[in-house]
Amino acid sequence: MMSQEQNDRLTRVGPQTPAGEVLRRYWQPAALVEEFEGQRPVKAITLLGEALVLFRKANGTFGLIGRHCPHRGADLVAGRLEADGLRCVFHGWLYNEKGTCLERPAEPKANGRGEPRAKTYPCEVKAGIVFAYMGPGDPPPFPAFDCFQAPPEYTFAFKGLWECNWLQAQEVGIDPAHASYLHRFLEDEDPEDSYGKQFRGAAADAAVPLTKILRDYPAPDIRMDQTDYGIRLTALRELEDKTMHVRITNGIFPNAICIPMSNEMTITQWHVPVDDETCYWYSIFTSFGDCVDQATMRAQRLEMIDLPDYRSKRNRSNNYGYDPVEQATATYTGMGFDINVHDQWAVESLGRIQDRTDEHLGQTDVGIIRHRRMLLRAMEVIETGEGELPMWGGADKAAALRGPVAIDEIAGGQDWDAAWKARDLRRRNASPWPASEGF
Repeated sequence: MMSQEQNDRLTRVGPQTPAGEVLRRYWQPAALVEEFEGQRPVKAITLLGEALVLFRKANGTFGLIGRHCPHRGADLVAGRLEADGLRCVFHGWLYNEKGTCLERPAEPKANGRGEPRAKTYPCEVKAGIVFAYMGPGDPPPFPAFDCFQAPPEYTFAFKGLWECNWLQAQEVGIDPAHASYLHRFLEDEDPEDSYGKQFRGAAADAAVPLTKILRDYPAPDIRMDQTDYGIRLTALRELEDKTMHVRITNGIFPNAICIPMSNEMTITQWHVPVDDETCYWYSIFTSFGDCVDQATMRAQRLEMIDLPDYRSKRNRSNNYGYDPVEQATATYTGMGFDINVHDQWAVESLGRIQDRTDEHLGQTDVGIIRHRRMLLRAMEVIETGEGELPMWGGADKAAALRGPVAIDEIAGGQDWDAAWKARDLRRRNASPWPASEGF
């Protein structure tokens, strides 16, 4: 259990809040590139509690500026998109992607460049996602993670809206034990038909579906290691034949995870606050084998998502599609076969902001405990100016941040720790793109 003050420190994300100041020092997903494919690539977004406008110029670069014109506060999302930037339709003031006011045509003697400036944040595009840096000073270099190193045809990006605080969304991703229950399927599919589906493929090279292992061995031994990027979680399940199922997942500080989707594909997922009570998850699917079938992946996910907000069709309003017959015969939750809906129910059912003053953590919550301690420590670093933030440093340090490795393996007579590392090395060596060592 924690105090209400601690819970507020960990969850509130607005400007000058402790958690908000931590999150602002890391690149955050702001939108999918595909959201700007229409005739007018201008979009109103709220990110970390700030009202902003994201726009794409004709040269492909993105600008992220405050939503309200510094002149009289008009809404810039209605602005005219021009070659040099976004022009307010109230009085014609023109702002570029750096927030500089280039023109003030209604002011006879004030038409020069310079002040006033709009609030602005730098943007970079990575793997189909527009990332923004909202912190002070120069942004840190991007780490050399697999999702950022893979060629575009080996990745696919998507997102979804959850109506809850960012921290409970992050914490479901660093909780390996829940998969045996929340994502339990009472019947197993043919792993050959599992493309693009989480928890539906085979376990490593075994013919047995991963769903069966998670169902039959529901109490994993969870090991936690702190790493340069955050934490690595190892869930061990000793099988009846004395082999060991090993599942490696990761928490990437401060608000991302990296988990295995299949033997050849990983998911790197951020949990990005819209405000204190709403967040988006952004996922990059990265393949070490064949090119990603992006059309199939997108079509699968759009079956469950309403655009343009990327809101789940199963939500609080319809009880997440709960079906008691399905719960008795097919799934543990009775809420369908999409595990994103399961996770959504779990994190939204805690309330908009979870009350952690009345929780009772267990042995399997080692990753959650460590992550919270890392967040509190990062807040102290920012507040006191003493110490270092995780993953912060120069280009050399960023280049050394590889992986993270997310994988399933069944270890036979060999040591389980050596087994998952060997499997990861095999898939990297066989990858069509130069996937450097991940650990």
